[in-house]
Amino acid sequence: MGSNTTKKRVITFGEIMLRLSTPGFSRFVQADNFDATYGGSEANVAVSLVQFGVEAAHVTRFPKNDLGEAAVQSLRRHGLDTSHIAFGDERMGIYFLENGAMQRSSRIIYDRFDSAFAHIRPGMIDWKAVLKDADWFHWTGITPAISQGAADVCLEALEEASRLGISVSGDINYRRNLWQYGKGAIDVMPALIKHTHYIIAGIADLENCLGIGGADYKTACAKAMAAHSNIRKITSTNRESVSSSHNRISAQLWDGKQEVTSSTYDLTHIVDRVGTGDAYMAGLIYGWIQGKSDADTLEFATAACAWKHSIWGDSTLATVQEIEQLQRGENVGKLLR
Repeated sequence: MGSNTTKKRVITFGEIMLRLSTPGFSRFVQADNFDATYGGSEANVAVSLVQFGVEAAHVTRFPKNDLGEAAVQSLRRHGLDTSHIAFGDERMGIYFLENGAMQRSSRIIYDRFDSAFAHIRPGMIDWKAVLKDADWFHWTGITPAISQGAADVCLEALEEASRLGISVSGDINYRRNLWQYGKGAIDVMPALIKHTHYIIAGIADLENCLGIGGADYKTACAKAMAAHSNIRKITSTNRESVSSSHNRISAQLWDGKQEVTSSTYDLTHIVDRVGTGDAYMAGLIYGWIQGKSDADTLEFATAACAWKHSIWGDSTLATVQEIEQLQRGENVGKLLR
């Protein structure tokens, strides 16, 4: 961890699922066993931040059974505060992953209907207690898409964060197939984005969640900021997929006046692409709470995103020193003794 890390506290909120992956690069039809781990977008951010030396707590709702307890233990192993997790009688959400290779795409099958998290309701989480010592709150567009209750609790958290003057980030990734409870993203997301200062969003996300289109990224971002004065920064990664095993990744950020762009990483022999956007988000939060410039923050976050492609599982397990070495091109691919 970086020795100059100023201790901050970040709260993340969202569903965690049991991840069942085919061994190696096996197809679903080949698998007679699965590798089990736990992950979720917001928790992945929190795990990365802990590796960076930031104090983090994740808030969610689990089934009150052995799978729920196993998920809690998986978070604790990474150093997260789990004291504000709620429990219920429903099931654990699951997703199945088939890792692609070469020209074959990766595939995910979700089995999350009627999960314990989908049944979360306002009043189940004491947000005053959760957020009283927090410096930052993070959410994603996945949460309000799961159920009306999840959307309501997310708004409940954001309103309390606003009352306390806490910085808020949101990865507003639009996932069309998740919105199944009678409302669309355009009906729900604007009220949540109203309380959010730092946003990860591409042009399609801004169009589907805010009804804002633009000829290019800068135009769309400028329109979003003009309509929502609370937004301070909008950023997005750019991915070129040569194949499942070979991608190129870079990032851009709009601060209301100018666009900042990052270095490009050429990623060959990818180990696991899941959670790379979450590593990027963690890098952004780390940079901003450390007072780094937007340019330095963007470079750190993009390097964190690139690093995650080498790690199996949902979360990046890298220190600040390792990410900064990658930025400088040091120890790349070496055998360190």
